[in-house]
Amino acid sequence: MDYSEIDTPAVLIDLNIVQLNIKKFQSYCDSVGLKLRPHIKTHKIPMLAKLQLLEGAIGITCQKISEAEAMISEGGIDDVLIAYNILGEQKLDKLLALAKRVSLSVVADNMICIVGLSNAFEKSGMELSVLVECDTGANRCGVISPEEALDLANAIIKLPGIRFGGLMTYPPIGKSSKVDSFLRKTKLLIERHDIKVPVISVGGSPDMWNAEKLSVATEYRIGTYIYNDRSLISRGVCKEKDCALTVLVTVVSTPTKERAVVDAGSKVLTSDLSDLVGHGHIVGYPNLKISSLSEEHGCITCDGPTGLSIGQKLQIIPNHACVVSNMLDHVIFVSHEKFEFEQRVAARGQVW
Repeated sequence: MDYSEIDTPAVLIDLNIVQLNIKKFQSYCDSVGLKLRPHIKTHKIPMLAKLQLLEGAIGITCQKISEAEAMISEGGIDDVLIAYNILGEQKLDKLLALAKRVSLSVVADNMICIVGLSNAFEKSGMELSVLVECDTGANRCGVISPEEALDLANAIIKLPGIRFGGLMTYPPIGKSSKVDSFLRKTKLLIERHDIKVPVISVGGSPDMWNAEKLSVATEYRIGTYIYNDRSLISRGVCKEKDCALTVLVTVVSTPTKERAVVDAGSKVLTSDLSDLVGHGHIVGYPNLKISSLSEEHGCITCDGPTGLSIGQKLQIIPNHACVVSNMLDHVIFVSHEKFEFEQRVAARGQVW
């Protein structure tokens, strides 16, 4: 089966590019002495996580408990960091069950979360590793000062059922020096109180080739590198040839010479612009722009004639690959522009 026979819209994954991307960044991490812990939110597929582990990754990162459950369901994955504050009895019960199956660590940035983790694990006979999340400028979750991180580290070592695992941050793009300074100060402050800081976990695909600038880090969490996307092309992180995920679409209408419509809208390409203009890059047609989306339609425009015809198939590199992975139940793996196999996206929709 070649691309002309694949029904659309479809998400295509080029297995050759995937393997090259995995090898390339693992080799980089090895060369700078960083442990790699890939974030699986990009692909959500156990098979790909296992390829990353086989190449040398130390474990995986998940964002939610249900995502981790889906990823370990097939076996072969036994070290998981859930990089999210976990609250509520239902979630804590599931976390406890998960900890009985894999080596597990979580993050926290507040006492309510930490006390809940301790209460859940106190009588379990297990000890959960808890990393303190730090806000180093991305303005998301995390404590905002080294002193606050020390307070939480002190609380963790005093509570039963949990242990202090280190520090974690989701850093702002292009601020390596600021992030490194914050983490270094925090580490030294905590160590001056006779508390070891075994792990300092950082990450982010946009700064992946500058990871060594975070000199205090011990591990790097990264997701998008396995596929790459238009947002990373725009930042100079990768080139078009490095993009493994594309959306295959069909032109279904050409209302004018300057406008065409394809059969993928926001339900496939998503509305995530990632600070870009337009909703993706059309491979082989740099002059065309995906100017607008409705749920099932993608409108392509051009200053002159588009040159497209009804029934024609196109490949689109999405702005943000991770969100596209969460839109379809299955993706299609291809090699040399030929169908290889279809794969279920195991962790699709796992947001709890």
